[in-house]
Amino acid sequence: MTISSDAAPPLRPGPMHFLALLTGNVALALGPWFVRIADSGPVSAGLWRLFLALPLLALLARTRREPLWGYAPRVWLILIGAGMVFAADLASWHVGIEMTRLSNATLFGNSGSVILMVWGLIAMHRRPHLREYAAVAMALGGAGLMLGRSMQIDARTLAGDLFCILAGLFYVVYILLVQNVRGRMGSWNLLFWSSVAGVPVLLITALLLGEPVWPQHWLPLIGLMIASQIVGQGLLVYALGHFPPLVIGLVLLTQPAVSVVLGWFAFGEVLALPDAIGMALVGAALVLARVSEPAGEGKKA
Repeated sequence: MTISSDAAPPLRPGPMHFLALLTGNVALALGPWFVRIADSGPVSAGLWRLFLALPLLALLARTRREPLWGYAPRVWLILIGAGMVFAADLASWHVGIEMTRLSNATLFGNSGSVILMVWGLIAMHRRPHLREYAAVAMALGGAGLMLGRSMQIDARTLAGDLFCILAGLFYVVYILLVQNVRGRMGSWNLLFWSSVAGVPVLLITALLLGEPVWPQHWLPLIGLMIASQIVGQGLLVYALGHFPPLVIGLVLLTQPAVSVVLGWFAFGEVLALPDAIGMALVGAALVLARVSEPAGEGKKA
């Protein structure tokens, strides 16, 4: 999950910006694989993803001179609420990752982009443009194909898809909350405090589900934290402000591509033709949603 930069795109982003954007998306695509191979429960993996990243996030906030204290009570309330919803997003997504294919989890986990576009149209009280109609139609058509295929394979796979879609809904609420404080905070201190607020929610949820919380092997969880919370987040925070939404949306499609390869290589997950068509439709919908996205909205990965 990432927060977009508020900076206006420069006229000539350099090769390093594009490399950062591409590498950040690839790093984020590794997250579901780390969740699968961790020997903690899926919700517990989300807990450790946030908790292990806290010292690094605090250090990055300090390096960027983003203050961690001194905010108004209203800002603290929003941060706590955002962190709790962020935790619900991670819990739903990680449970879904365990139950469905990595490619489905990656695409449906990013479905918040389309939902945010629809929400923006409702908030602005205007009729959709043609590309926005097309984005919604392709998202619904592609999702229908993928959900239908999951139903044919296994009811558990369908449930995993639905958990990932639920995560996309939680993410929309998270973005709408953090937009209220984004102008008063930097990227790193916002991520730090939303992570702090999310840790106890994930811990309580994992315990209520009876998951193993304390892992025997730490490397997958450290890898999850580094790939998803530090490298992926950090590179995208660096790169996002330098590109128009269309480029960001197109590069986003590297995530499901990486997930398809990982799913095939590590877990023997093979896509049939309807799966590929569904993924292409949802991916195209995500690109169109990014093109329609106003500056400053969040991106998930």
